Amino acid sequence: MERVALAFSGGLDTTVCVPLLEEEYGYDEVIGVTVDVGQPEAEFAEAEETAEALGLENHVVDAKSEFAETCFSAVKANATYQGYPLGTALARPVIAQAILEVAEEHGCSALAHGCTGKGNDQLRFEAVWRGSDMEVIAPVRELGLTREWEIEYADEKDLPVEAGNEGVWSIDTNLWSRSVEGGQLEEPSYVPPEEIYDWTAEPTAETELVEIEFDEGVPVAVDGEEMDGVELIEHLNEVAGAHGVGRTDLMEDRMLGLKVRENYEHPAATVLLNAHEALEDLVLTKGERSFKVGVDHEWSEKAYEGLLFAPLVKALNGFIDETQTKVTGTVTIKFEGGKARPVGRESEFAVYSASAASFNTETVDGIAQEDATGVAKYHGLQERLANAVEADVGGKTPAVTDGGDAGESGNGEDE
Repeated sequence: MERVALAFSGGLDTTVCVPLLEEEYGYDEVIGVTVDVGQPEAEFAEAEETAEALGLENHVVDAKSEFAETCFSAVKANATYQGYPLGTALARPVIAQAILEVAEEHGCSALAHGCTGKGNDQLRFEAVWRGSDMEVIAPVRELGLTREWEIEYADEKDLPVEAGNEGVWSIDTNLWSRSVEGGQLEEPSYVPPEEIYDWTAEPTAETELVEIEFDEGVPVAVDGEEMDGVELIEHLNEVAGAHGVGRTDLMEDRMLGLKVRENYEHPAATVLLNAHEALEDLVLTKGERSFKVGVDHEWSEKAYEGLLFAPLVKALNGFIDETQTKVTGTVTIKFEGGKARPVGRESEFAVYSASAASFNTETVDGIAQEDATGVAKYHGLQERLANAVEADVGGKTPAVTDGGDAGESGNGEDE
């Protein structure tokens, strides 16, 4: 018996895929797999209802803890893409891996998804699946299906598509973020109504302080209360979301070259990324901070592509993990006007001396202020020399090169 495992959500695309995999691809049995990475309970109810109506054996896998770990890896890498915290991109490989494991357990010979040929998710799913010896099938992409065709097909087959999410907007939700697209939002000039938001309230003038504790780059407590990853993220989504924290509206460049309008909500992600970066600023040296910007960018790009298993990422993680051994401490975040602003930070690894930085102290570790005079004289010397040479060659008055009197070289040629 040839069996295929389908990434199943209960929406229109995956619902029509069930009979198509049997009729067009000849599979004897289709099993569905729904992976829990923090979606609303209503989505699981919809998937269960649709699967039951289809007579589909559907497996629900709880992967919230695994996904939270991935989100915290993203925090350590300060991971954003074109200005917003990664969310869907981080979830898809976790989902794909869970589906692969169910497929192997049930003796499937193929894996299928309902992605179109225009988006990123097809690439993220298949990057994981093509590492197995199973066939990969994408009915919507391979058969060139349109939404209109799918609706007509569902009517003909009397498929239970009413159980799916067929609203005005296309919404994807997980523990870390909520994305909203489609409908009028596809028009860049369209101003989105407040109704598209679910996690975040409209920002107000009210303020609140929260303290985030980190242990080697990983958030472990809020306001002194230790929490596991899932609980901590859910708590901050609620608290920060109430202040309107974590809204992004941008034009995003997809991997296939398309530019799309996306709206995101990510309260907890915004808080944790801002807090983590503030703590790194305190404990890392200038050289580490500068170099890590490039490392974090490369990590984020690979994460967006769904390639966190890449050898490059393993190498990047080596550097990131080494820096995180010092990223332990607390950061105070202030919610104000939809922002999550670091207003205090503390760590035993702080590369900082209040007495040295103070304007009220004369010396720094025995170094007197006047000792900086020589440094000041040398600072910018090469640039002054370059400007002087350029001016001299051009027949103009050269600049002073040593910070003192011009001397004989201070006079230009004929005035």
